[in-house]
Amino acid sequence: MKRLPKGISDFATIRENDYVYVDKTEYIYNLIAPGLKYFLSRPRRFGKSLLISTLKQLFEGNKKLFE
Repeated sequence: MKRLPKGISDFATIRENDYVYVDKTEYIYNLIAPGLKYFLSRPRRFGKSLLISTLKQLFEGNKKLFE
């Protein structure tokens, strides 16, 4: 059974250590495709750091994390 990534905000750690991850790459693509700037205003503990970590891995080209 996969573990929940409680308190982990690093995308690579979640994917490499077989934690539960809900794939949101379609939403990320829709966010970055227009090339606009966004202000991420979300409550505390609501995934802002994980989203930024996911974007970092995406732009660095770490394809194995997105399989």
